[in-house]
Amino acid sequence: MEAQYAALKRILQEIGPCLVAFSGGVDSTLLVKVARDVLGDGATAITAVSPSLAVAERREAEFLADLIGIRHRFVETREMDDPRYVRNDGARCYYCKSELFRVLEVLAAEAGGRALVYGAILDDLGDDRPGLRAAAEAGARAPLVEAGLTKEMVRAISRSLRLPTWDKPAMACLASRIPRSVSVTREVLGRVERAEAAIRALGYRQVRVRVHGEGARVELDGDGLARSARPSEGLRVIEAVLAAGFGAAVIDPLGYRTGGRSAPQAAPRI
Repeated sequence: MEAQYAALKRILQEIGPCLVAFSGGVDSTLLVKVARDVLGDGATAITAVSPSLAVAERREAEFLADLIGIRHRFVETREMDDPRYVRNDGARCYYCKSELFRVLEVLAAEAGGRALVYGAILDDLGDDRPGLRAAAEAGARAPLVEAGLTKEMVRAISRSLRLPTWDKPAMACLASRIPRSVSVTREVLGRVERAEAAIRALGYRQVRVRVHGEGARVELDGDGLARSARPSEGLRVIEAVLAAGFGAAVIDPLGYRTGGRSAPQAAPRI
């Protein structure tokens, strides 16, 4: 792991002044931290703002950038104006990331041709990640991949650097909660955001509120699922979802799992 960390620093030194796509997640936070350490003011973190980014995530990105001491900008992306994105087919992530890197390319040109880097890791390469194609088309580099870093390594290095994100649960954009081929709308994204925020306010860490028509299916991690099995606790979760604007809700007995959006799903019995 020390070899990979050293390699990451060498790669960033070789890349030089750059813009770092920064979501505030585990991977991009480590990349921002090391870029700041290696390049100083030569590194700038860029966070894309759109309806698919929860307000809480925006605030956390701002907090982390301040903590690390890196230059930081929020930029608006307009993927919601793209009907291909809104129709939410299998290429939704590609259209989203294409818009992100289009904006970053403009900023890079304005900054004198700075490089673009983003926080993909080795684990991402085996998944269906259309966003990786968009990054490649923009000429963006993935220093964590180039350094041979896995998620486990990223968390371990983050912990050694005392980054508060070292054990942060995996995150994904709010649009990932909407089933494929169901249109992405601001109304539904807002409903999901309100529901997840309310459940987290109850003390649950890993939460996904997945859309099923006018209803929702709630995924919780192992500890959260066990807690919600108590009738009074489960009722509080359901009430939080209903208060957010959903017509009905169930707690998924299988709990949280990655890729829950695209996995075959039966309609919840509500």
